[in-house]
Amino acid sequence: MKLFREIRDILWNIIKSRTFILSAVFILLFGILLQRVFYLQIVKGAEYQESFSLRTEREVSLASTRGNIYDRNGEVLAYSELSYSVTILDNGSYPDTRTKNAQLNETIYKLIKLIEKNGDSVVSDLGIVLQNGSYEYSLSGTSLMRLKADVYGETSINNLDASQELATADELMEYMCSDERYDIKSSYTEEEKERYGISVDGYTPEEQLQIATIRFGISANSYKRYVATTVATDVSEETVAAVLENQNELQGADIEQSSRRVYTDSIYFAPLIGYIGKASQDELDSLQEENPDYELNDIVGKAGIEQYMETELQGTKGYEKMYVDSVGRVLEVTEQQDPEPGNDVYLTIDKDLQIAAYQILEQKIAGILVSKIQNTKEYIQGNDSASEIMIPIYDVYYALIDNYIIDITHFSEDDATELEKSVYQRFLSKREQAVAEIMAELNNENAAAYQNLSQEMKNYMSYIVSDVLMGDNQVLMSDAVDTSDETYIAWTTDEVISLREYLQYAISMNWIDVTKISGDDPYLDSQEIYQLVLEYIQSALMEDMEFGKMLYKYMLLDDQMTGREVCLLLYDQGVLEYDEATVASLQSGSLSAYNFMLDKISNLEITPAQLALEPCSGGIIVVDVNTGDTLACVTYPSYDNNRLTNVMDSEYYNSLRRDLSSPFVNRVTQENLAPGSTFKPIVAIAGLEEGVITPSTVIYGAGQFTEITPSPTCWIFNQYGGVHGNETLLTAIRDSCNYYFYEVGYRLAGGRTAGGYNVEKGLAVLEKYARMFGLGEKSGLEISEYDPQISDEDAVRSAIGQGTNAFSLSHIGRYVAALANRGSVYNLTLLDRVESADGETVESFEPELYNQVEIADSSWDAVQEGMKLVADDTTSLNALSEYGLDVAGKTGTAQQSRSHPNHALFVSYAPADDPEIAVAVRIANGYTSANAAEAAADLYKYYYNLVDEEEILTGTASGSSGQNIAD
Repeated sequence: MKLFREIRDILWNIIKSRTFILSAVFILLFGILLQRVFYLQIVKGAEYQESFSLRTEREVSLASTRGNIYDRNGEVLAYSELSYSVTILDNGSYPDTRTKNAQLNETIYKLIKLIEKNGDSVVSDLGIVLQNGSYEYSLSGTSLMRLKADVYGETSINNLDASQELATADELMEYMCSDERYDIKSSYTEEEKERYGISVDGYTPEEQLQIATIRFGISANSYKRYVATTVATDVSEETVAAVLENQNELQGADIEQSSRRVYTDSIYFAPLIGYIGKASQDELDSLQEENPDYELNDIVGKAGIEQYMETELQGTKGYEKMYVDSVGRVLEVTEQQDPEPGNDVYLTIDKDLQIAAYQILEQKIAGILVSKIQNTKEYIQGNDSASEIMIPIYDVYYALIDNYIIDITHFSEDDATELEKSVYQRFLSKREQAVAEIMAELNNENAAAYQNLSQEMKNYMSYIVSDVLMGDNQVLMSDAVDTSDETYIAWTTDEVISLREYLQYAISMNWIDVTKISGDDPYLDSQEIYQLVLEYIQSALMEDMEFGKMLYKYMLLDDQMTGREVCLLLYDQGVLEYDEATVASLQSGSLSAYNFMLDKISNLEITPAQLALEPCSGGIIVVDVNTGDTLACVTYPSYDNNRLTNVMDSEYYNSLRRDLSSPFVNRVTQENLAPGSTFKPIVAIAGLEEGVITPSTVIYGAGQFTEITPSPTCWIFNQYGGVHGNETLLTAIRDSCNYYFYEVGYRLAGGRTAGGYNVEKGLAVLEKYARMFGLGEKSGLEISEYDPQISDEDAVRSAIGQGTNAFSLSHIGRYVAALANRGSVYNLTLLDRVESADGETVESFEPELYNQVEIADSSWDAVQEGMKLVADDTTSLNALSEYGLDVAGKTGTAQQSRSHPNHALFVSYAPADDPEIAVAVRIANGYTSANAAEAAADLYKYYYNLVDEEEILTGTASGSSGQNIAD
């Protein structure tokens, strides 16, 4: 009764200091509590005595608080805060498995509904999502195979049989809901409800997925019955109260105190910091080699710094030793040790600079888009160069559908708007018409050859082969197709046969998996198989969402759907905040859809990431040239890692995976592209050090280099039909004269000597100097990074950064920092120091020298002077001299193909005469390196406080100097 007296005294003191009404409330609460005390004393006491003889000693780990992550100035980037989770323990006693499944499933169902009623969400980390009435995987690769192995009860993915390995998400869910596993029924008979003592009639597909997720978690904990499974995290106080109030009806449900990981300004830092989540078996195996205390349900770093510094951030667990009864209920705690918090990690990143660089990049990409959008339906390229490609406004309208910004699946929902319903009815008509035309073509014995079809029909036919037949189901088996076969070439390359002819040939060659379309009937002739293929195609097209998206493109082009309607749908679906005046202007026609869209892109209300057009992505890296510290490492677009951490939001994760702007790609470390002319300073140094040129060597820059065939040309010849004429090394760097560097590459390969031109010799020399500057290995950054690729073909073209040269921005950032400091190649780093929770320094990360480049001072002087001339010749960089800042740099425009805009790259350092920082900017499909240079110029203005911040970070599309650099 000691507990009773203590509670009584506390409540009495509260009552004395409160009003009458509040006192009455507390008295009521006291009465409830008193009842609970008596219940515990009498009822539970009896249960305790009854189960005492069955008690078992257990030990439970107590998770520690994860350490924080800070920027170099102590600004917090990631921290943990107290939260509450809803858990469930499988502690019931059931007469048989069927009864257990029915009752446990209903308990989980009731718990889920209670949680959702209070506005919280249940965990959805199974790796399966429900899309358009079908289940889809949100995992891929090894992670997906591991899920399948776990579901099918295999200890290794190598033990999966063919059917299990190829199981679709629908098939896996069917198995999980079967009586072989969790028996999550879509309907129960009245007899079953009475037999099992349940009230639910059955479960919807969404409810089945939710219950299967929790049951899967319970199964993973089955070897530790006293370990609860998380149902929901970071729940509200209302949910906490509701669960505790209904515990008697929700057997095994409870509330646990936990910590929630929070990322401040997440979108700017997510690709660096990563996120945390439940450890996979592979991750667990690896971590246990370093620390055997890791357990299956531990939350660990899944990407970025969270993963790289996992063992520092994790801390040390505590434990509780206890006695539990036969169903896992705690009877007595006998020993406890508190956990110790993890260490704090400080990065080299400057938070404010990182955020500013991200905004500068987004503004610039938006500015490029605005400058290239034209008020037309289609763009026909003709003889235009890649720098002159325009973006039709109809491509912008369609992009909003193609990239899932406008949710076309909502058009058919009960709560769809009148506009959505109207568009959907037109879509149904378009689909019926398109499928009928496709089937007529496939049934026509005189079907037209692919090359003679309309562009629309070509796209349909290509989609049928690549996605419908050779998609997940592999009706047309990619492994069986002989790509050297003449008929295959006639279809894919020559385009001189019809799809009908190709498919009939594929059937005769057994490239079609008949079992996918015929069931168990083995006695089918080729014509019967073809008809089954057609039926499969027709059925698939009527359900296929990607095909449906394609139809909307042609609805727009055929004026069956208007740009104005696309704009209004943005308001209908809440993509844009409702604006009555703007909506009225659109509806009346006083505001055109074209002007509306340009305005929204200009004001970043619609972002380049949402449109996923070209360009839509880019990266910036800022490096301290004297230490290798990375001050900013920006990738655009990014994502919200708060929605992936702790317990992953599978639907959000799946939306990121299908996002056409590829937000999971780190544009600094995971985008290897040709360096273009930014590679020329290395070639200049190689030429000087190998003695094939001097700083004063004059080479006549003719338009075409005819010493090899096919003969490469200079950009000035391609664009203007001109030549550079006489060039020295400095002017060749300034003018980015391809011919000059072709000649240097030619000479490095033995050209102009008795030995003659030798490609391997030239490539070996270029590789030697590229490796000296760190381009042969990863940069050192502590996050996922691709290996660099030094060119292994064509010494002449490789000398201008082509060939097979391919580097990430991080590789290039390290190289440029070494150019700035005259030869000290540092390993780049994101880590500054590690501190304990009480502020003691555990580890400091000092600069790590990768290589010291030893070359003549005259070589350094020549290259650096040439790079100063580049900046002087670049409008946006030259303008910085007005503020007293001189920059050295090199432009690099790399061509992808004539049908896509060029990649824009600019590398630089400042101040030119006493370098402090190196800056590298790349905008994929950014048209011209002048655009990348303009972003760099804005970043220098911000870093050196040359103008007011508001002039740089405007929140609107960035204008252009109008300079077009083709190099």
